[in-house]
Amino acid sequence: MEEDEEEKSTTTTATTSGGGGGAGGLVVLMWGYLPGATPQRSPLISPTPVHLPTVIDSDSFNTQGGGGIRRSDLWKDVCGGGCGFALAISEFGKLITWGSTDDMGQSYVTSGKHGEIPEAFPLPDEASIVRAAAGWAHCIAVSVNGQVYTWGWKECVPTGKVIGGDQSIGGMNQEKERLDKQNSLMTEQVSPSKSSQFTRTTGGASSSLDTKGVGEEKPKRRRVSSAKQQTNDSSTSGEENLSALPCLVTLSPGVRIITVAAGGRHSLALSDVGQVWGWGYGGEGQLGLGSRIRMVSSPHPIPCIEPYGKGVSSIVPRGSMISETPNYRVPGTYITSIACGGRHSAVITDAGAVITFGWGLYGQCGQGSTDDELSPTCVSSLLGIRIQGVAAGLWHTLCISAEGGVYSFGGNQFGQLGTGADTAEIVPKLLDAPSIENENAKLVSCGARHSAIMTDDGKVFCWGWNKYGQLGLGDVIDRSMPSQVPLDGFVPKNIACGWWHTLVLAESPT
Repeated sequence: MEEDEEEKSTTTTATTSGGGGGAGGLVVLMWGYLPGATPQRSPLISPTPVHLPTVIDSDSFNTQGGGGIRRSDLWKDVCGGGCGFALAISEFGKLITWGSTDDMGQSYVTSGKHGEIPEAFPLPDEASIVRAAAGWAHCIAVSVNGQVYTWGWKECVPTGKVIGGDQSIGGMNQEKERLDKQNSLMTEQVSPSKSSQFTRTTGGASSSLDTKGVGEEKPKRRRVSSAKQQTNDSSTSGEENLSALPCLVTLSPGVRIITVAAGGRHSLALSDVGQVWGWGYGGEGQLGLGSRIRMVSSPHPIPCIEPYGKGVSSIVPRGSMISETPNYRVPGTYITSIACGGRHSAVITDAGAVITFGWGLYGQCGQGSTDDELSPTCVSSLLGIRIQGVAAGLWHTLCISAEGGVYSFGGNQFGQLGTGADTAEIVPKLLDAPSIENENAKLVSCGARHSAIMTDDGKVFCWGWNKYGQLGLGDVIDRSMPSQVPLDGFVPKNIACGWWHTLVLAESPT
């Protein structure tokens, strides 16, 4: 879809059928660009309930024979989604996707092509999903036993055990020939080279690293003043294909993952001992490995907490561009939260310190400059403030403190920082908008160019880019300050932004 196409501003109502949220139960509310979610394929500019279809209870099938008992699955969590498709998790542990469609020649095969009716994505039957995330065109899911599955854009899928057989992947092999023909490309990214590869082993994980151009200082720079005109995130090309099937990610023995994050073309995973793993494209330092490594094709541990300036990551080739950092230690002993932006990353330590790395052109790393951060670097201006939540968009980053304050930094071309202006912030700025003056933020999420928070008293506020109704305010007017979303009695429990849409898990009015 081209972002400069005619604005879609027709209010629509979802026609998804079935159960999954009666009076007093949990329901998912959606708004923004989910073209396949309605017959009209128009943006949803106000919160709209989406329901799960009736399914066959497999346990009753096994115990009673016949066709089993038909009953409704229930919503459990929302995970945002990618470009034009939504992700959520059901009580059955199924990864549910919907909203995708072929639109303007683009095919969102990553979501399983589920349109108006939410359906379980075809992962192995035994995989019960507890967490999931989506980038532009790739997805990651974590099972209840700590295993990680990923699929979508080939460059985002690491080397691992590819699940084969129709039983394992729910018939996805039948789609392989068609998937191999689908194309997708982000103009925000640069295709990595496939040459000059070598293999090293660090921390028990073997990685293939493409080091072509590692020593070259060639970040993809843009003029901040003209960024509003440069909003086309996608085009088509025969050189890229979105054809990778679900893959079981290979990690070191004993590693158990508890949550994941997905960026434009990179991924992070957090283990139960607070270690961050990363893979994918790292040309701006978004993998935090100390250099402009173009591609990490297997998960690699990221040294987020260690004394700065002491030594170099063992995976950095000699002669690489190394970021210079002061010699001090980041507060904390392990990582508790992770977030991926378009080409940058942010994590939080157990002491509430924020660490960022990656592309810095708009100040999205919060370091007081527009330089790329090739290694994990503490956001010093937030030291002394205990941060408990972090989210990242295409060009911006948001944090919330334990006291409920909201801090934003990075690109602000569409008001996504919520400061009331459209100028970038290279250090974190505390939001002081009258609308949230007496509110305490509890959860935070970012879309590509919009932002959302949920407060401790059950309110949702959105701001930023609103061309497709992703703010849920009933119109398509951008907002540069937090605006409360009318939820008509629904009580929010979680919020998650996709690239151009927003999802809320909520309790139905009683």
